[in-house]
Amino acid sequence: MEIFVDADACPVKDEVLKVAERHNLKVHIVSNQWMRMPRTPMINVVVVPENPDAADDWIAEHIGCEDIAITGDIPLADRCIKQQAMVLNHNGKAFTEESIGMALAMRDLMTHLRETGEMTSGAAAFSKRDRSRFLEMLERAVQEIKRR
Repeated sequence: MEIFVDADACPVKDEVLKVAERHNLKVHIVSNQWMRMPRTPMINVVVVPENPDAADDWIAEHIGCEDIAITGDIPLADRCIKQQAMVLNHNGKAFTEESIGMALAMRDLMTHLRETGEMTSGAAAFSKRDRSRFLEMLERAVQEIKRR
């Protein structure tokens, strides 16, 4: 079991590292820029080219069925689910086979509404409650995979 973090805009990297350390799990921090991380064999910092989907492509190519992806990118979540990985959003919400279709449809609808000027606000601000929920849900995901 390994954890793959779509790291460019990830607000929960510290929480991921805390859970990974507790369970002695390898973490891949994937982004298109260098990120300062603790130097330890359990952390693999992957810097990909700056093309828009390079980090997503790297994660989708390396993730497996007993791994966990951390991402807010819904198309990447869909790709990881197709690889039978568990996927968590930064707020702790799990993307599943049952929920990913609706998430993709809502993403497309919101994009359309923003492009037409119907909607101008973005997502709600990331809160302490989101951070806490994420930490709890990541711990649950690790435990669930270990039980399999």
